[in-house]
Amino acid sequence: MVFTKTMLFLLFQHFAITSCNAVVGHHHHPHHSLLTDKAALLEFKKAITDDPNSTLANWQEDTEVATSRVLAAKTNSVFIIGRLRYLLLEGNNFLGSIPDSLILPSKLTVLTLLQNNLTGGIPPALFSNCSMLRVLDLSNNFLSGKIPKEIGSCPNLWTINLYDNQFTGELPLFLTNNSLINLDVEFNLLSGELPVKLVENLPAILYLHLSNNNMVSHDGNTNLNPFFTALANCTELLELELASMGLGGMLPTSIGGLGVNLTNLLLQENRIFGSVPSNIGNISMLVVLNLTSNLMNGTISANISQLSHLEQLFLSHNSFTSAIPEAFGQLPHLGLLDLSHNSFFGDIPSNLGNLTRLNYLFLSNNLLSGKIPPTLGHCIELYKLDLSHNRLTGTIPPELSSGLSEIRLFINLSHNQLEGSIPIELSKLEDVQEMDLSSNNLSGSIFPQISSCIALTMINFSHNTLEGNLPDSIGELKNLVSFDVSDNHLSGRIPLSLNKSGTLSYLNLSSNDFKGMIPSGSIFESVS
Repeated sequence: MVFTKTMLFLLFQHFAITSCNAVVGHHHHPHHSLLTDKAALLEFKKAITDDPNSTLANWQEDTEVATSRVLAAKTNSVFIIGRLRYLLLEGNNFLGSIPDSLILPSKLTVLTLLQNNLTGGIPPALFSNCSMLRVLDLSNNFLSGKIPKEIGSCPNLWTINLYDNQFTGELPLFLTNNSLINLDVEFNLLSGELPVKLVENLPAILYLHLSNNNMVSHDGNTNLNPFFTALANCTELLELELASMGLGGMLPTSIGGLGVNLTNLLLQENRIFGSVPSNIGNISMLVVLNLTSNLMNGTISANISQLSHLEQLFLSHNSFTSAIPEAFGQLPHLGLLDLSHNSFFGDIPSNLGNLTRLNYLFLSNNLLSGKIPPTLGHCIELYKLDLSHNRLTGTIPPELSSGLSEIRLFINLSHNQLEGSIPIELSKLEDVQEMDLSSNNLSGSIFPQISSCIALTMINFSHNTLEGNLPDSIGELKNLVSFDVSDNHLSGRIPLSLNKSGTLSYLNLSSNDFKGMIPSGSIFESVS
């Protein structure tokens, strides 16, 4: 969807030059065509039942006909530059429909009506006179019905954006043309099989976004091979998005033929099962691979290390049952690795410490065992670390916290079998907001230097065997909202410094050995 703004800018730049040359070289005024264009615009205005910004207020029957190339209407602004080529009406909150008899101006190249509240269907007659149309953007409305096959009568279309509407039925084959480079119909109610015939006739397509519809794969939603085989014809394809449709079938080996230009492959929230094909490494320019929330299982081939440009790898919420491949540690540009909610077992590979650009590491809810590798401390750009809900043993390595001073959001090591004391090196995490070490076998005391973690909003050390006094320095954490040290062996008095906090709203000190009176006033009168 970012493509829209970029593409429109390039179009405007190109056509602005074309328009200027045309104005210099020609001095005639096609008055009859202008009257026709004016009538079309006034017909559109009549179909708008609510214009909250009075954007169209100046469109009147008695308005003088002028030669215009660009009409950009937003917050009552109209710019007239030459013969009408661009109709830009996005983001005006129009309420109404597109008139059935509306015909686009013959020279129109760009029509944008995105981010309004238009209802009803797209009239087929709209495209009866649109040989010059390059950009059609009707996204972010409430349009419904079938996508008219008459769009195929616009032979020069470069981009079709219809996402976030309520269109139904199948994608018409008449959308095929050799010039189309962007097709985005995400977030609609489109159905039918994945459009094999369509993609076979889109050799120039760069962006194919079909996510969040009701399409199925072939042979009763069991076979993805016909569609991925057809995509081999789309040799320039950069982005393929097929997420959130419930697509069934195995990832076919034909996925390796998607071409070296593909950067984004989004297949999350489907019913895809089986292993990741070994030849996925052929998609050598891949930057984002998302297979989250499928039924994937088995092992992952070492060939995935061939994806040397990969920056984001999402494999969470599947059924992978293997050790974590060391190949992941050979992806030099990886910034996000999400393997959570699977059945990965064995040790965490020490070579994950080679991922010096890693920002997010999620390994939670697996069957991982062994010790936390100290080499993770080499991931110096890590923002989030989640190793929770595994079977990890041993101590928390001091090298982990001393190397991860950039952790800004959270560190979660909870629900493991970690033992030993909480390393004082954690006090170096000055920017961390959440620290969860709960449900382990940690012992020793809570170090007073924890007050150095000045950004902390949540601390959970509950369900361990911590002992000693609760340090007074806890009260110096000015952003603390939640503090839970329940089910430990803490003793002494509850520090009065907790009354200093103006943000603390959850405090759980239960099941410890505290003595003395419960402090009165401030937080102790309102906490739950």
